[in-house]
Amino acid sequence: MAKATRKQALGRGLSALLKDPENDIQSVSDKNAEKVVGSIVELELESIEVNPFQPRSNFDDQSLEELASSIRELGLIQPITVRKLGFNRFQLVSGERRYRASKKIGLERIPAYIRIANDQESLEMALVENIQRQDLDPVEIALSYQRLIEEIGLTQEKLSERVGKKRSTITNYLRLLRLDPIIQTGMRDGFISMGHGRCLVNVESRQDQIAIYEKVVGKNLSVRDTEDLVRSYHEKESDDGGQPRKKSGTSPAFAREGSRELRDYLEAEVKVVASGAGAGKINISFSDRKEFERLKKLITGA
Repeated sequence: MAKATRKQALGRGLSALLKDPENDIQSVSDKNAEKVVGSIVELELESIEVNPFQPRSNFDDQSLEELASSIRELGLIQPITVRKLGFNRFQLVSGERRYRASKKIGLERIPAYIRIANDQESLEMALVENIQRQDLDPVEIALSYQRLIEEIGLTQEKLSERVGKKRSTITNYLRLLRLDPIIQTGMRDGFISMGHGRCLVNVESRQDQIAIYEKVVGKNLSVRDTEDLVRSYHEKESDDGGQPRKKSGTSPAFAREGSRELRDYLEAEVKVVASGAGAGKINISFSDRKEFERLKKLITGA
């Protein structure tokens, strides 16, 4: 108990240090910065603003109420993380649910880790930490990956290292952003799973995507049923002359198993189409020239 009291007292002492105009810490090289940065400090909630880079856009009210009740009974166990903006002004990097729940029960102060970071670093920290720690829906994860690629300038390879996910996993999430917004909303609201979305993204026409999506939701189809529906859709597509294609049937087992092995090895989307006689073709997708060069190196060994 005495140890906890000392820790809390230290937090209050650092809070006073931060509110001293003569000790306005703006960088890690400033006087007393080493006492504050990375330490747990008690901050006034009114001195903290929400993070505009927060990837989570949906906060479940019931979940927040449960968290607020837990904080009221047990206190806040895990501190939030903030970055310093200016004198006694801070911005959330992670922990918005804890921040919101604390405000809900009327707390005036909250324990926080302090970071000193620029906007780009703050965005990256917020996105990576939320991807790793929060229960984001598939579309929010995909949008977070996209922002890390576009706004931070990470390649898929670097992103894979940063978040600890396979490139193929990241690619699968990013492909969800090709879905019509109506379907993305359905996935976020739980009407369909990511597995359903991965099937529907293979339909290029958004109008046809929605038509199949409505069947999936209306009939409560499984992912396997959705795969069959999308396969049937492609079989019924017209060729260039406007005539229906000849039904090709299911690919043989060697093609299905081989496509999975290639997908795992290349960490890319691979489609294998083969006839019963064994003839067919392999289609490998890539997102940019760098991705193409990576695949070429893997395939040729050069």
